[in-house]
Amino acid sequence: MDIVFNCPNCDQEMAVDESGAGSQIDCPSCGEPITIPASGKVTTGSLPVVTPPASAAFVSPIAASAAAKVPLHLKVPVRDKPSESLIDKPKPPLEVVQKGAGKRLRILTIRRAACIESGHDRFDEKVSAALHEIGEPNLVGIHTISYEMFDVGVQKIMTDYGVLIVYRG
Repeated sequence: MDIVFNCPNCDQEMAVDESGAGSQIDCPSCGEPITIPASGKVTTGSLPVVTPPASAAFVSPIAASAAAKVPLHLKVPVRDKPSESLIDKPKPPLEVVQKGAGKRLRILTIRRAACIESGHDRFDEKVSAALHEIGEPNLVGIHTISYEMFDVGVQKIMTDYGVLIVYRG
């Protein structure tokens, strides 16, 4: 038979064999030393049998289930105010809020093939002009891209490059 008792410090319910009555243990929940009482709610290893009254015409299947017959000693925390959120979104750094307040993220893709004018490669000039127009405070990132296209003049698939500029604007 077991002795069922609560920790006087944290109110954690515990069950100990009655041979341990009077001995001192550490609470598994709060770690404080407690003395096992000599008496408590003594339970046997078998479950109590609940018999419905004879006058009951309908017995709920939930109330008649084996789970309903097991005595549960659960405690639900009660709070006066709403509980705190366990997962919070990180707040953006102040410099991001100041320089990008109210601006949406935008993307500009510049392909090298589109920058060739009358045989001259103007890719660097176009990228420099775009970056100058965007401005350094609004720039989020610059990424290189590689892509394939079908060149009609040579009838082949050609590999080319470009840049992807992410900015606030």
